[in-house]
Amino acid sequence: MKRLVPLSLSCFVLLASCGPQTEQAKAPAKSSDTLAFADAPGGGETEAADSLLMRAQVALDRAGFSPGVIDGKDGQSYKLALGGFQEARGLPRSGQLDPATQQALFPAQNMAATRLVVIPDAFARGPFTRNLPTRTSQQAGFDHLGYRSLTEALAERFHTTPDTLVALNGHGTKVGSGTTVRVPAIANVPVAKIEGDERGWSDTLQRLGVAGDQPTAEKIVVDKSEGTLQAFDKQGKLIAQFPVTTGSGHDPLPLGKWEIKGTSRNPDYQYDPDLFWDANKNDTAKRLAPGPNGPVGVVWVDLSKDHYGIHGTPEPAKIGRTESHGCVRLTNWDAARLAQMVHSGTEVLFQA
Repeated sequence: MKRLVPLSLSCFVLLASCGPQTEQAKAPAKSSDTLAFADAPGGGETEAADSLLMRAQVALDRAGFSPGVIDGKDGQSYKLALGGFQEARGLPRSGQLDPATQQALFPAQNMAATRLVVIPDAFARGPFTRNLPTRTSQQAGFDHLGYRSLTEALAERFHTTPDTLVALNGHGTKVGSGTTVRVPAIANVPVAKIEGDERGWSDTLQRLGVAGDQPTAEKIVVDKSEGTLQAFDKQGKLIAQFPVTTGSGHDPLPLGKWEIKGTSRNPDYQYDPDLFWDANKNDTAKRLAPGPNGPVGVVWVDLSKDHYGIHGTPEPAKIGRTESHGCVRLTNWDAARLAQMVHSGTEVLFQA
């Protein structure tokens, strides 16, 4: 018998995360095309599900100018994404969905904001870590820091939030293998062929709806006041932009020029309470297993500044709205995309 669970709202607690090192361990799964979501027949989109704003967020995400979580709301991250897209297309940077921006953003007039999909069995099986604690210091006993529910996994796969999934489908909607659910129109991606993929990175990319093939970035600029990370190619062209959380009053972003030393995908995390001013005095150093709900999410991009990096997060809805321990945090899907764009030696500029 297939197990169905309600599509319910999820509660989260922010995990401030920045650490000194990451280590590698074996991955929980292998890639498979059975992670692809088939389109389901039907229609009946509500006005909210097919709103112009939702369509714009989906189109921006597809173009590499992330609005953060796709939620159909006219927030700051959405305006920043519009501004970045306009800059890249040579349009006046207004942060508004004006006619010229609409024409550039919607080359296909019939582009939908959402799609009905069938949940594949391989995706519905997880792995899930349903009883995962929210405190970093309590996560050491788990062999995978996975999603706590299928709803949470679906939200990350389609770059949205559990609340938005409930709004699109209704309270009490049952989800499980073979069931139909309405989601933002984030397409399936080809299975990335990665030689010696012991960390299961190709599997992770599919579960996040991120293509392995991305343009190459030669320079990264993180703007503290804007709350954005911009990626430029070797000609200096803006090719992508993501909303970020950068530092705090106690742990400010280290302004200046740095470079990328390396990238750890699906990393282990070495928790050292001595590096955190707000750590519990009884905490001890611990090694945490990999997983999207770990302190640095699915990616750690190591910088030439000791103990600093660019990484994912277990709290995508908090990006741009909270503080960090000095590092640069992105949603897991944006961090995964960035990881496919950068390389050792990529220039990084942190500016005010």
